Amino acid sequence: MVLSASFVRAYYTEGSATYYFVRQLIFAVSGVVIMLTASRLPVSVYRRFSYAFLAATLVLLLLVLFIGVGTGGGVRRWLDFGFVTVQPSEFAKLAVILVFADMICRYRSYMGTFQYGILPFAVILVLIAVLLVLQPHMSATIIIFAIGAVMMFMGGTRLIWFIAGGSVLVIAFTAITVLFPYVSTRITTWLDPWSNLQGDGYQIVQSIYAISSGGLFGLGLGNSRQKYLYLPEEHNDFIFAVVCEELGFVGAVAILILFALLICRGYWIAFHCRDRYHFLVAAGISTLLALQVILNVAVVTNTIPCTGISLPFFSYGGTALWIELGEMGILLSISREIVTGSPKPKKRQQERIKI
Repeated sequence: MVLSASFVRAYYTEGSATYYFVRQLIFAVSGVVIMLTASRLPVSVYRRFSYAFLAATLVLLLLVLFIGVGTGGGVRRWLDFGFVTVQPSEFAKLAVILVFADMICRYRSYMGTFQYGILPFAVILVLIAVLLVLQPHMSATIIIFAIGAVMMFMGGTRLIWFIAGGSVLVIAFTAITVLFPYVSTRITTWLDPWSNLQGDGYQIVQSIYAISSGGLFGLGLGNSRQKYLYLPEEHNDFIFAVVCEELGFVGAVAILILFALLICRGYWIAFHCRDRYHFLVAAGISTLLALQVILNVAVVTNTIPCTGISLPFFSYGGTALWIELGEMGILLSISREIVTGSPKPKKRQQERIKI
């Protein structure tokens, strides 16, 4: 799908129709190696180094503000190391899952209190959110807050704190819409994208055109019309629109069913884990995957305001693919430690007593 969606823009901007495809293929192959390696490491290793991973992620997020690269307009989200460009916000999602799982296990008996069940988690989330908002990267901020809230809920944080936190987030979001005008513009565009076809509404309208023109069975793989420089980010955040156009409603639903099966399998692994930490990590990774799929499809179909959320395993992006495959490796590692079935009783040796 990356090849089909990107070859027009790749030829136009890079002079090679396979530019994005080859790069993504390299990330995919290396990502599979990462997945297989991660699947062989015991889960205790991830728990032991989770805080170091979070600290390194915070350093990278801080470096983005000073030496980061972006797409223009003051947006900085990547670090260019010469041979590879990484997006630290992808690391932050996994770091939150690993660290929160350990903290929940440590504070298990005190998760209902503010001191242990709210404060340390809130400090980490706010610190990451501040660094992301300064990039700015609102979509990653939303996802990290969502996955953090889910982890805390599974850990036993009282419902009253979520109500209070939700009120604070509403106030914070209102302030953000004032401080960052592009946020309020996206909300206005979401409500009526056709009112500004040559401006902010252009992308979502082109996405809707792509989805609607696909019909039931699609135009055929490679036959999308909107990818001919009409639909921006056609190989990245809006690749699902090209999927709908080329594979149709049937193909799009088939892909969503595959995602649903993968997510359900992740939760199955979580509910069969041997301890609390394994459960939290497996459920957290599965929830993160579900959130990204749901939000990406919602953005592409204009169900929610437009924001940059990639479709896992489909969208172009090396860092995201590495992390996603690494997360699958952690899930495999957890599944290796699941004991299924009941052990067979040992045969007792019968002693014959001669009388």
